[in-house]
Amino acid sequence: MERLIIKPKTRGFICTTAHPVGCKKNIEEQVAFAKAHAIANGPKRVLVVGASTGYGMASRIAAAFSCGAQTVGVFFERPSSEKRTATAGYYNNLAFEEIAKQNGLTAISLNLDAFSDEGKAATIAAIKDNMDGGQVDLVVYSLAAPKRVDPRSGQTYSSVIKPIGEVFKGKTVDFHTGEVSEVAIEPAGEEEIAQTIKVMGGEDWLWWMQAMQDAGVLAPHCITVAYSYIGPKVTHAVYRDGTIGKAKDDLEEKARQIDALLAPIGGKAYISVNKALVTQASAAIPVVPLYMSILFKQMKQAGTHEGCIEQMVRLFVDKLYKNGMPTSFENIPTDEGGRVRMDDLEMNEHLQQSIAQMWDEVNSENVEELTDLKGYRDDFYKLFGFGLEGIDYDADVQDF
Repeated sequence: MERLIIKPKTRGFICTTAHPVGCKKNIEEQVAFAKAHAIANGPKRVLVVGASTGYGMASRIAAAFSCGAQTVGVFFERPSSEKRTATAGYYNNLAFEEIAKQNGLTAISLNLDAFSDEGKAATIAAIKDNMDGGQVDLVVYSLAAPKRVDPRSGQTYSSVIKPIGEVFKGKTVDFHTGEVSEVAIEPAGEEEIAQTIKVMGGEDWLWWMQAMQDAGVLAPHCITVAYSYIGPKVTHAVYRDGTIGKAKDDLEEKARQIDALLAPIGGKAYISVNKALVTQASAAIPVVPLYMSILFKQMKQAGTHEGCIEQMVRLFVDKLYKNGMPTSFENIPTDEGGRVRMDDLEMNEHLQQSIAQMWDEVNSENVEELTDLKGYRDDFYKLFGFGLEGIDYDADVQDF
């Protein structure tokens, strides 16, 4: 690709360009945080399925630089062409791999369709060839995709973000302009619900773990974790009580099946309920950007705000591996549903009461005052390598 000046180009909740230098700086900043919170007895061989951006990439960084782990990262990202930049996830993994190897860490990046049988087979082969002992201690499942091709039936499924049962009406914000408006979303039909579960539920996670168990690449006492979200009442209609919530229910059911699958090797499956953060997936959900903008302002004022890397380092260092590599799981804190609650600071009762009050008051005129919409917007652009300090965005860039 020729040298060029790269600027953000957006289409709704999608940014169609990414800045390679900015993406690398973003990874470097996360690496620095992870290194500052290192532990000696965390996992040493880690697979991250869905390692592009957000929680998946932060998980890979936390594993490598807080725990000193060898990592295999699986993602499906577009390289650059003569007419357009690569995707942010592509640049992120190039940067991660370079930094990991500079630090003497094995880092294998696989750009493939994680839903496919061929993708699983290629990943298993990479683990056997590159990981100490040909096994992994931890499998992170962090896939978020709008579509999935079922390799067994050949059918393509598409997910939707819709309420169930009745029309949802509520506030939303255009985070580019700050316009607060009312949105109405028609409820999903049964077929849409079923397809969303197929894409965003736990079936593929279960198939990954079955394939890896059959291949003998799961170490004794292996942990696997997938990510979920519950959130406050104001988002429930379009999230927890909507089509995505049905998919997350399926994810939890599959976690129980994976528990049984891993029992012979003393392994365990967990759902980590994470904090609301700006990701490419969450930006697409109506209501959520406005809620997050209020949340961010409140949590930053309280000194409790966390980004993806802070969440994942805390998950590894303070939750899953606080007492070292577990041979039993009694010391890993979970709620009554067996879930690890990384949303504990977000769901503070006093905080949520304050957010509910702000929700009633916020409008287009006061949105910048009552919320941290700027912080939300900055986090969105940072996902694509824009807006980081110390980078000249008017300079020509040589693409990777």
